[in-house]
Amino acid sequence: MAVDRVPVLKRCRSLGLEPSYLGISKKSKREVKRANRKVSEYGMQLREKQKAKFIYGVLEKPFRNYYAKAEKMEGQAGENLLILLERRLDNVVFRLGFGKTRRETRQIVDHKHVLVNGKCVNIPSYLVKAGDVIEIKEKVKSSPRYKIALEATMGRLVPAWLDVDHENLRGVVKSLPTREEIDVPVEEMLIVELYSK
Repeated sequence: MAVDRVPVLKRCRSLGLEPSYLGISKKSKREVKRANRKVSEYGMQLREKQKAKFIYGVLEKPFRNYYAKAEKMEGQAGENLLILLERRLDNVVFRLGFGKTRRETRQIVDHKHVLVNGKCVNIPSYLVKAGDVIEIKEKVKSSPRYKIALEATMGRLVPAWLDVDHENLRGVVKSLPTREEIDVPVEEMLIVELYSK
């Protein structure tokens, strides 16, 4: 399995991203020193694609597949792309607050700690549907990892399309997300322009 091992804060700095979108509370003290170079149109489009890939932890090939799927769906391809990325199981577990960072929630899913509608799912890219019930396995609920994660994520807002019960480490997907409910700082139209060349 290919893994992106780039240092997170360094990558956030280069993309002009707040580390909080990845669940990281640290701030980088360094400033990006760029000469007064004008970024080309292609450069802006590429940066937006890299931002989306980095936030959701998706590599190039799966990202391209998501885009192909988004194009075939009804509505705008850019919005559909973000909705597909938001529906990934690792992202939903992060949004519910069961892990501090997106990378940690991916590991939680990989280690078979997550049940979807009572069945164990260990595929981070699994797409949830409206009405799905996501919970942490009974066997690992008492793990100190989840107590620490819940303490760290209590201040984080759970999106309106999800319903969460922190006591029982259980969440319900009330509906599919809309673009207005997705708070990632990505200009999806630039990604569409990039892929439509």
